[in-house]
Amino acid sequence: MAAERRRRRRPHPIWTVLAATVVVAAHLALGAVVIVPAVAETLRPSPVGGVPDAAPTAPVAIEGAAASVGNAGLVDREWAESMSSRSGIPVRALLGYAGAEIAVRAENPQCGIGWTTLAALGRIESSHGRHDGAAIDDDGVTRPGVWGPDLDGDGNALIADSDGGAIDGTAEIDRAVGPLQFIPETWASWGADGDGDGRADPQQIDDAALAAARYLCHYGDLTQPEPWRTAIFAYNHLDVYVDDVAAQADRYAAAARR
Repeated sequence: MAAERRRRRRPHPIWTVLAATVVVAAHLALGAVVIVPAVAETLRPSPVGGVPDAAPTAPVAIEGAAASVGNAGLVDREWAESMSSRSGIPVRALLGYAGAEIAVRAENPQCGIGWTTLAALGRIESSHGRHDGAAIDDDGVTRPGVWGPDLDGDGNALIADSDGGAIDGTAEIDRAVGPLQFIPETWASWGADGDGDGRADPQQIDDAALAAARYLCHYGDLTQPEPWRTAIFAYNHLDVYVDDVAAQADRYAAAARR
């Protein structure tokens, strides 16, 4: 099942949607939406480039506390506040990214995903949940929410409603949701509970960051260039997008080392 790639260009500053014979992804740049892995295997990014620079790992505040306090509670708060000041990432978003790194480090140590990769995606996807006047509140929920346009085939992909509006708030058609921009069908497969409240909410940064981390880890050891680039390429089938995520992650890694 081969998808048709658009010519290489920088994504549209708000929304670009990639279409295929069978639609597999939507892109907001501010964001992208992950595609079904079986289809992702048929496309490969350019081999040019490598994995972003490694940043210091997020320091753990409380070992083994994810079930009671959520992933954000795993992160050293003093580090998060200092890192936020140096990087420009809002503290609550950073807690989500770093908490997902710590959680996945424990459950899948072979993956090696870093918070800088998740933060780079969050920056490009939705400006860390701040797209169109939204913001991530103290509870990690993006309010009033980040929503993509209806994927109705009018200048974008056509994705029929798959959730009856339960995830994306509309029963007419599908659209991407949340700070890391998942389409409902993908969220149904990869949605996660990162804040320990017993539900998976794509508008909640801990949930969304954990889901994104697990999805990316599906592609293997993310400390190595080929699987890292393949994983990011699955978020958006453009080599320039992969390069942009790498560059943004490098900027965050540089800030972490200051």
